[in-house]
Amino acid sequence: MTASAATLTLRDALVGRSSRTRTVAVVIGGAALVAACAQISIPLGFTPVPITGQTFAVLLVGAGLGTAAGTASTLLYVVAGIAGAPVYAHQEHGWHVFAGSNGGYLVGFVVAAALTGFLAERRWDRRFSSSIGALLTGNVVIYLFGVTWLQHHLHISYAKALEYGLYPFVPGDTIKLYLAAGALPIAWKLAGRRAPDDRPGV
Repeated sequence: MTASAATLTLRDALVGRSSRTRTVAVVIGGAALVAACAQISIPLGFTPVPITGQTFAVLLVGAGLGTAAGTASTLLYVVAGIAGAPVYAHQEHGWHVFAGSNGGYLVGFVVAAALTGFLAERRWDRRFSSSIGALLTGNVVIYLFGVTWLQHHLHISYAKALEYGLYPFVPGDTIKLYLAAGALPIAWKLAGRRAPDDRPGV
């Protein structure tokens, strides 16, 4: 396998690598997707963390755009919200939101997109089984940052932080993970660029 084949992403297959304009467009589009999914938000009375569609979007953006563009896209989303764009859940924005109890999840989005993109560049997004592994890894990263930040910000035990920031979201995130993992191989087939050997890490 050539180095270029090893790092091919869905973005490369669909829009190519050569155009900076297209790259900027997909980065902005990825940030817009995360912002839109953030508005699919259901508040829970016992925790400051709402149920949203953000994790679904973040993992798809990372896997679809690759390490560099996926990181840039999620970072653009976070920075735009800090700067005042109403892109966070419930159209919230500002530094106080980032520095609040949910800020760890925002940091986790950027790291998860980078990691998921890294795995996708190594062909983990080509099959359903390996896509689950890549996206689950990204999901774990999001919650590692989110729950740890939540525990520190609220001055609660880590067990209580898990009750507030992880357990209520596992069922929904499992559904989102399977949907995203199923969408990636289908997208590759539609792109007509699926390689004959789809084993991750090859």
